[in-house]
Amino acid sequence: MTRYLAGRIAQAMLVLWASFTVSFILLQLLPGDAIAIKFQNPELGLSATQIEEMRVAYGAGAPLWQQYVTTLGNVLQGDFGYSVQAGVSVSALLADNLPATLRLAGLGFALALVLAFALAAVSSLHGFRALRRLFASLPSLFIAVPTFWLGIALIQLFSFQLHLVPVINPGFWQGLILPVVTLAVPISAPLAQLLIRNIDTVLHKPFVTVARAKGASHTGVLWRHVTRNAFLPVLTMAGLLLGELVAGALITETVFGLSGLGQLTQQAVNNQDLAVLQAIVLIAALGFVIVNLVVDLLYPLLDPRLSLTAGATS
Repeated sequence: MTRYLAGRIAQAMLVLWASFTVSFILLQLLPGDAIAIKFQNPELGLSATQIEEMRVAYGAGAPLWQQYVTTLGNVLQGDFGYSVQAGVSVSALLADNLPATLRLAGLGFALALVLAFALAAVSSLHGFRALRRLFASLPSLFIAVPTFWLGIALIQLFSFQLHLVPVINPGFWQGLILPVVTLAVPISAPLAQLLIRNIDTVLHKPFVTVARAKGASHTGVLWRHVTRNAFLPVLTMAGLLLGELVAGALITETVFGLSGLGQLTQQAVNNQDLAVLQAIVLIAALGFVIVNLVVDLLYPLLDPRLSLTAGATS
């Protein structure tokens, strides 16, 4: 197990380094210049020499390979540099905006799991065939709905038509209701589809037949035997969906005008603030790596056979 864990951590570090390298190269290829956008404003009255001094101060005048080495070294020490537009450290901007995005993403992910299990549970019950077909088809509908369109539709329906959830000066929790639903619905769709498919597969396994022969009810078999075995592939997909979850959170924040990494990303893109964009990419990659590492470590707890396999290879 120790060898397995060390290998997974090494892979995680490799993914983070690759994310940093690729994002650094792509960001350098973007047109525009954050320093020129801010300091070439005629109202500032700066000369060309002074602007060049600002470029040197921000490290933009050095060769690209030197910028790469310097930036990588700073990131390894937890220093993401300074925002040209905001004039403060990127770490301070992240500290102000990251908690709101994490809260939105966490609540959205929790609701997505609840929706996925609810759809799968109803679709697996006997009787009500028409209702079963309806619930089984809902995930396909959820997948087809764009996040930004869903957010606008929910605002139109629940805020402007039904007047149930205010969008102008809402309370703390009121302001999270529609964004969380907007984020959760598209994420719940693939989870529900996979869970429904896995439940149907596990229901035909020999151990399920044995449990039924012993007199267990359909509901008892479903919750005691089927769900645990059907949940393992869903756990893997849940980890893989983190990237979509973060992207959805950024879009959702923009639609609802919430403070967070979404608003920060939009401002950084508009102003070509490369240090901020680089930090956001690394934060997203770090979240992806951590969640998938946790998923890998949870697998042996849910299925003891995997624990024995990991122990045999360590």
